[in-house]
Amino acid sequence: MAAKKYTLAEAGPRIDKFLKSMFTLAGFSLDFTVSEGETPHPDFENPDLMVRFTGRDVELLLSNKAELLLALEQLTMEAIGLAAEEHSRICFDANDHRILRIEELRMSALAAAERVKKTRVPFHFSPMNSRERRILHLALRGETEVRSESVGEGPIRQVVIVPSDTKTLPEPIIPPRPRPEGPPRGRPGYGDRDRGRGPRRDGPRGRDFRRG
Repeated sequence: MAAKKYTLAEAGPRIDKFLKSMFTLAGFSLDFTVSEGETPHPDFENPDLMVRFTGRDVELLLSNKAELLLALEQLTMEAIGLAAEEHSRICFDANDHRILRIEELRMSALAAAERVKKTRVPFHFSPMNSRERRILHLALRGETEVRSESVGEGPIRQVVIVPSDTKTLPEPIIPPRPRPEGPPRGRPGYGDRDRGRGPRRDGPRGRDFRRG
């Protein structure tokens, strides 16, 4: 069965309504246009619709690897009822971020493939959404010495490149937790074992010989 095609007349008003309500609640200064899909990289993406953002707060959307842009895209897809396998039918972009990101992922996939060919050691990419994982897979679809697979579930799902004859896939790499901001709680200079007991006094005058 052919995939459903999303038209501007059908999906455009629903996208417009959701984004305007979101921007009002969040206080973002952003404008957007919904248009028929463009295919600057037809081998990797062929969306039915493009949503392009402009305005004072565009840089907020693109900061931290476009985290907010991707989150907004995901929320919109869910709000208008797109199934997960149909998310590639609508694409969000700002300042041509998607075009640059596709090229970045393509080059990264090719470089990682060459590394695996030489070392035969699996290469893990960081966790990515399904759209970006698909770009990595497509970039390597013509390779014969290596292959790409997705491993892990949910937020840690990631692409791993392995030699083509690999029988057992490696486990996903769990990213480290981000460090809490600010100084650690408790008195500075003392570990957990010292908390609640006061400083150790090793000298007759109370000098702490751990210092210096």
